[in-house]
Amino acid sequence: MKLYSHQLSGHAHRARLFLSLIGADVEIIDLDLAKGEHKSPGYLALDRFGQVPLLDDDGVIVADSNAIMVYAAKKHGGTEWLPEDALGAAKVQRWLSVAAGQIAFGPAAARLITIFKAGFNPEEVIARAHGVLKLIDAELEGRDWIAAERPTIADVALYSYVARAPEGNVDLAPYANVNAWLRRIEALPGFVEFARTPVGLNA
Repeated sequence: MKLYSHQLSGHAHRARLFLSLIGADVEIIDLDLAKGEHKSPGYLALDRFGQVPLLDDDGVIVADSNAIMVYAAKKHGGTEWLPEDALGAAKVQRWLSVAAGQIAFGPAAARLITIFKAGFNPEEVIARAHGVLKLIDAELEGRDWIAAERPTIADVALYSYVARAPEGNVDLAPYANVNAWLRRIEALPGFVEFARTPVGLNA
């Protein structure tokens, strides 16, 4: 398998992290986004959206970080990371939607301002970030994992941008349950760290 990636992309990190957690044999190919490698004709032939990450599993092409995790969980992870029962699968899907929604438009967007000079309103996206972090912190009260009694791809989907939220000037200090959950993920066998950038609160 080949994973087209970028070191500063939280979407790419979540795919890379999950593949590592399940022990998948994968070659990481880092694209130079500044040079537009993700918009080259060859890459666009694989993914018309021209985004990372993208998984090439011996010619089977899977784009989108959450889709890559679903594919890899179904093919390599059994039911451990993605439950087969209706309610279990639905609980995981709920948090994949949060990762694609509130996380993307909150902590991820705040980080885009400080790292890539994105033109978002800082106050607005930081407020969104704290809004979703409060909900996640409440959800984790009295439990170790977000969607089940064990870690699932829901936890992996949320991890990267939450862990690096301080880079977008989003303070994680008020969220004890979130911080404990981050440490649990980081203690999992096969964990790989998301690149750190000295910006925002980490400057």
